[in-house]
This record gives sequence, structure tokens and C-alpha cells, in this order.
Amino acid sequence: MGYEPLVKKNPLRVLNLAGNDKKMGLIMARAGLGKTALLVQIALDSILRGKRVVHISIGENLEKTKLWYDDMLEIILQECSVAKPHELIDMVQRHRMIMSFKESAFNRARLEERLNDMILQDIFKPDCVVIDGFDFTNMDHEDLEDINNLMESLRLQTWFSATSHREDDRVSPSGVPAPCHELDDLFETVVLLKSEQEYVQLEIIRHNSDACSGDAHHLILDPATMMVKKDD
Repeated sequence: MGYEPLVKKNPLRVLNLAGNDKKMGLIMARAGLGKTALLVQIALDSILRGKRVVHISIGENLEKTKLWYDDMLEIILQECSVAKPHELIDMVQRHRMIMSFKESAFNRARLEERLNDMILQDIFKPDCVVIDGFDFTNMDHEDLEDINNLMESLRLQTWFSATSHREDDRVSPSGVPAPCHELDDLFETVVLLKSEQEYVQLEIIRHNSDACSGDAHHLILDPATMMVKKDD
């Protein structure tokens, strides 16, 4: 496709995302620290590697989610030399499907129905799903295991975002905070966004891939652009 330089240049390369196909990942942070920005960059990384992505936005409208992609692509085009930028923009649109759910309407059954309708009718066949805004507060282990089984049966890599709260200090033995502290064994990768004075640090809490580089522990979100970069 000609986008290999963008793929290789992406700092997220150190997480070995291509090696985590069909596994579940989790991005955790307090509100407003950049969970959506990171999910969109994970989705774009997958798209640039030739994969198709469904972005599920819970409690947000389609236009706001689309704007995240437009903004991130604009930054990529400003920072990288792309011969035909309009072809890249068109390719991203063709390899991405955005779905929105009301918070009360999202569950395993409705997710399965929407995905199966899309796949069986040959409308769009995803390789990766990112789920932004899911409320883990009332999620028990069996419910999430059910969703995990669905994603495995559809052979989909899946990424969730989850909001942690200052007033809830419960944490799992591996360091995963509430409300996901009793669910962390279901995730291959867990990334915690932590606010520092001048940037947001990506703390890799769990990563079961032996190929994960040590550089993965030196990633930050640039506060000006919300793009991932290495902490030099």
C-alpha cells in the first residue's frame, strides 16, 4: 500500500500491536486524559497495516468521533511526508466503520447483532474493534468473558477504554485500577494513562507479548497534539 514508513515510524510500534491480533486490550485513565485519542491512534495503526476497524462510540455521536480521526490524520500529514494525502484520507475512510450506541443500549447481544448484520451482508468485515466509553462499573467477570468469547469467535482484535475515578482506590495485584481490577486477567495488554506535570505518561501495566520493547515504558501523549511519542 505504500504506508510502511508511517507504520514503522509510529511510536506505538514498540507495543507490537500486530502481534496481538485476536486479543483484548484496555486503555485506562481518569476523565479527559486522552483515552479516545489513544484508541484512535491504535485504530489508525491497524488501518495503515491494511486492516479494517470498527470504532464503537458509546454515548457520543458519530460526528464527534469522526472529528478525532480527521484531527489525527491532519497531524500525521503535517509531520510525515505522504505523496498523495487524499489517497490516505480515502483509504482510512474505506477501512473504518464508526458505530454509536446509547449507554443503555450497549450489551453483548446488540453488539453481536450489529456486527453479524454487517459481516454476513458483506457490508464491512472488520479485523479490529475499538470500544470507547464502555461503563465497566456494573460489569462482572462472566459478562466480559462473554464479550471476549464473541470477539474470539469473530476473530477480532479488541480494544476498550475505561474511566478510573480518584475516589475509588481499589487496584488489582498487577496494578490495574477499579473498575477493572477484577477483570484484568481477560486483557492481553493494559495501558494506564497517568498525568504528569507537562505530559501524559503511558504506563504499561500488563503486556503478555515477549516482543514488547523496553521502549514501551517511555511513551507519552504530547499535550499539544495528543499524539503518542517517545519520551526523549
